[in-house]
Amino acid sequence: MKKQDFLLDPPDTSLSRRAFIGVLAGAAVALPGCSLIASVTVRPSLDLLIRNGTVLDGTGAGGQLLDVGIRDGKIVAVEHIGEATAVRTIDAQGLHVVPGFIDIHSHPDLDLLKNPYAPSKVRQGVTTEVSGQDGESVAPIGGVGTEESLRRFKEQFAYECPFRDMAGFFSLLASVGSAQNIISMVGLGTVRAKVVGFDNRPATGEEIMAMRDEVVAAIEQGCFGISTGLEYTPGSFAATEEIAQIVGMVPEKHRLYATHMRNEDNRLLEAIDEAITIARRGRARLQVAHLKASYKANWPKQAEALAKLDAAIGSGLEVHADRYPYVAYNTGLAALFPLWVREGGNEKFMARLADKSLRGRIAEEVLRKVNGLGSWDSVMISSVKNEAVKKYQGKTIQQIVVEEGADPLELTAGLLISENGEVGMVGFGMDEEGTEMVLAWKYTMVASDAGPQSPGDGSWPHPRSYGTFPRAIARYQRERKITTLPDMIRKMTSLPARKLGLKDRGLLAPAMAADVVIFDYELINDRSSFVDPHQYPIGIPYVFVNGVAVVDESMQTKAKPGRVLMAS
Repeated sequence: MKKQDFLLDPPDTSLSRRAFIGVLAGAAVALPGCSLIASVTVRPSLDLLIRNGTVLDGTGAGGQLLDVGIRDGKIVAVEHIGEATAVRTIDAQGLHVVPGFIDIHSHPDLDLLKNPYAPSKVRQGVTTEVSGQDGESVAPIGGVGTEESLRRFKEQFAYECPFRDMAGFFSLLASVGSAQNIISMVGLGTVRAKVVGFDNRPATGEEIMAMRDEVVAAIEQGCFGISTGLEYTPGSFAATEEIAQIVGMVPEKHRLYATHMRNEDNRLLEAIDEAITIARRGRARLQVAHLKASYKANWPKQAEALAKLDAAIGSGLEVHADRYPYVAYNTGLAALFPLWVREGGNEKFMARLADKSLRGRIAEEVLRKVNGLGSWDSVMISSVKNEAVKKYQGKTIQQIVVEEGADPLELTAGLLISENGEVGMVGFGMDEEGTEMVLAWKYTMVASDAGPQSPGDGSWPHPRSYGTFPRAIARYQRERKITTLPDMIRKMTSLPARKLGLKDRGLLAPAMAADVVIFDYELINDRSSFVDPHQYPIGIPYVFVNGVAVVDESMQTKAKPGRVLMAS
């Protein structure tokens, strides 16, 4: 039997033959005259013993040569462990042993139902994912968008959607199982769609209270806080005061406010001000999602944006940001189009795109965005559904129009119509200096802003799906030296754990959950690229979730030891 065949089976948690014989021999020596049958009851003191590794505990402290002992899914010792029996021992000499990486801004959501092993994520050391971001969670389902939500679910999974709220989704997810631990925020855009709909208007007082009730219900069902996506409809139709009012009505311990701000380019600084205002008025803990200054003209604003956040922290506000280590972002192609075109829901959006009388007005506003990026060569198609246009994935709009002899706006609008609005894009809009500046900021957490992927799934994802965490270590710490290795690990582990209020993860310490990553610091690297995205990183031979191997000697197992983690 080949090694990879074994690793594709669930890991055997029973004693290996060698360990079994060792236990028997030890028992026979300790208790002469006892029968072998009696000595079978002797249990090794540890399930897993990791010896001789350089331990970075996640606090930001320097590494130490220590052993890590694990039993029943928990860390029981981080010290020089002397004589001990273990079901399995790993010699980590020359390797680093760190807490599992927590991807605080991610998009697994429904994808976990069809891809519960999440290979692109676990292979880079991500043991906990935080979904429900950018104002969009899988529930609550209701209101004018119900029919469309249920249709899309059935189209994707070939069965009727069995849930309407977050409790139902968590129950379904737990029944399917996952290789990772899963956390969710509740999306205020999803809540607004249910209560207010997709019209661009202020919410009434009664609607604000109804949205408050939906948010509180989702948090009581286990969500960790609120997210907004203020560049996306219908969340973009919510005024500053409306958002602050709803956030401020949430129980204080759950007032984590994670926001994809209203603007990340020409009005970046104004958007920063709004995010701070909402957090201050709502007495919330702010997390700025994928902080960046997009478009070359705005790159000098990055330092000022950080200065504004530092000033807010100085005034007593709790503020953090997250960022992926790339100079290109990934979003829906629809984001190129102005809000008035997208208002009213997808059906009205498609109708406006098809209306030739509006084309001139639309073109003017779309071209303003494209020119900010540089050109149509800065817009790459990352995902479509229909086979007929799969050939466009991985190509820029400029490349496609040259091949097709088409007008770029006509092609873009036509593609959106043919795909019913479900087209992904990558925009090359940021600079290296600004990226380094944000990643080096003391309060920045590393996050992928991406869902799980699998080679051969027909997608063309942003390389951050496969490479975020190893790239942050290899390129930005080891090569660029924007911070120390212990600090970079802190940004991936204890910092997001503290932001989420997780008391049992993010550190290597006794009584913590045994989410552990072992990597080779000299070898670790991302391999995924924009032209060849489905490439696993190298240099991460072991990943454990709740004490169970999900990556074993650089091969993924079929274990699903992950849990749905609930806010308490």
